[in-house]
Amino acid sequence: MASTRRQRVLIVDDDVAVQVSLALLLKQSGFDTCCADGPRQALAQLEAGPVDLVLQDMNFSLQTSGEEGLALLVQIKARHPALPVLLMTAWGSINLAVRGVQAGAANFFTKPWDNGQLAALVEATLQLGAPALAAGPDRAMLDASFDFGAIVGEHPKLLKVLETIGQVARTRAPVLILGESGTGKELIADAIHRNSPRAAHPIVKINMGAITPTLFESEMFGHVRGAFTDARSDRKGHVASAEGGTLFLDEIGELQRGDQVKLLRVLQDGRYQPVGASASVQADVRVVSATNRELAELVAGGEFREDLFYRLNLITIRLPPLRERRSDIALLARHIVRGMADSYGLGEIVLAPAALDWLAAQPWPGNIRQLKQTLERTVLLSGKQHLTQADFLATSAVDEGVPGTRLGVDGMTLEQVERHMIEQALQQHGRNISRAARALGLSRTALYRRLERHGLGGVDEDE
Repeated sequence: MASTRRQRVLIVDDDVAVQVSLALLLKQSGFDTCCADGPRQALAQLEAGPVDLVLQDMNFSLQTSGEEGLALLVQIKARHPALPVLLMTAWGSINLAVRGVQAGAANFFTKPWDNGQLAALVEATLQLGAPALAAGPDRAMLDASFDFGAIVGEHPKLLKVLETIGQVARTRAPVLILGESGTGKELIADAIHRNSPRAAHPIVKINMGAITPTLFESEMFGHVRGAFTDARSDRKGHVASAEGGTLFLDEIGELQRGDQVKLLRVLQDGRYQPVGASASVQADVRVVSATNRELAELVAGGEFREDLFYRLNLITIRLPPLRERRSDIALLARHIVRGMADSYGLGEIVLAPAALDWLAAQPWPGNIRQLKQTLERTVLLSGKQHLTQADFLATSAVDEGVPGTRLGVDGMTLEQVERHMIEQALQQHGRNISRAARALGLSRTALYRRLERHGLGGVDEDE
C-alpha cells in the first residue's frame, strides 16, 4: 500500500540561516521542505513539484521596500491561486504585511518568530488551505452542510468566508474577525458558535470598548462577596457565563493595554481568578474576537500587546466590505425589507429594478448597517408598497444630516468617514455625548476613544 505523501513547504528567503532554522522546525513538525533564495528560484520550485504552503520573505536584495516580496506574492497567487502563502516580516514592516494579506496572503509572522506559535500557524493554515470543495464553495452545498441561515449572499468572497467558518467551527481554535464597521462581524461569530460542538452552550458577547478599566476584572472574571465595598454577593463574570460555549470579544482593538495582560493570562493557561477569591478557576471557553481596526498595526504602534495578538489570531477571517460584493446588495435589500415589513406589519413591499440598481451603485461606507438604515428610513417615510429610485433619492435628501445615511462619500478613507459620521451625530444631537453615542450604536466609552483619536472635543456630558 502506497504511503501518504508528507505535506511540503517552500521556504523563500535569501538568508541561509533563516532557511536552515525554518527547515529544522518544519521537519520536527512532520513536514518536508524545499528552499529558494529569491523569486526566480521560488517560481521554479513551484513548477518542479507539489508544494502545499509557502513561507515567503518580503525582501531579497539591498532594497528593503518589500515591493519584491509583494510582486512575488502576486505572481504566486496568479499561477497557483489556491496555494496558501505566509509572509515573513519585521514589526517595522507591519503595514507592508497587511498589504500582503490584502493581496492574497493567508497570514504573516514576524522575525524572530516563536517556534510553537509558528508551528500552530502552519498547521492551521494548511488545514484551511485544503478546500473541502475542490471546485470552490457553492452556497447550496454550504447550506446543506452548515447552518448559515442568518447570513445573506452568494458573492465568492462571502462564500470563501463561509467555507472557512465551516472548517474552523468544529475546532476550539481562537478566531479573529476583521472587517469595517457594519460588515456583520457579530453574525460571523454567531455562525462559528452555531456550527460548533459548543452550540448547545451559550455564546456570551462583550463589547470590550464599553468596559471601564476599574471594572474589567469584575466584569470578566466575577467577584466573591466582600471583595470590595459594594460586593454584597458572589457575582459570575462573563468567562464563567460562557462556560462550555463561546466568548465573543467585540471591539477587541479598544481594550486598554493594562487590561490586555489580564485577558492574556486566561488565554495562555485557561485559568482565571474571580476578584477576592483565594483560588483560580479552570475555564472551558472558545474565544472569538472582532475589530474594525488593524490589530497588527496597533501592535506595531505599541497600542496592543504582541503576545495577545498571537493568541487571538490563529485563524483570521477578513470580511469583505459591501462595495466589494455589490452583486449581493439586491439579495440583502430584499431580505432586509421583507423582515422590516413583517416587523412593522406593512404587508409585502416591492423594490423596483431601478431602485435595486441605484442601491447597488452606492459606495456604502457604513456597509450593511448603513444599507439597512437607508431601507428602513425610506420604507417608513415613503409609506408606499412599491419603492422606486425616486423614493430613495427623496428620503436621502430629506434626512441627509443623519449620521451613516448620507451617501456619495467616494474618495474618503474609512477614518475620514468615521470622523464625518461622528461630527454629524454630535451636530445633530447638540454635542450631547450620550445621545450621539446611542445614535451611532456605540457605548459612551467607545465614543470617547474615537473622539480622542480624531481630535474632536467640546461635548456635553449631560443627558
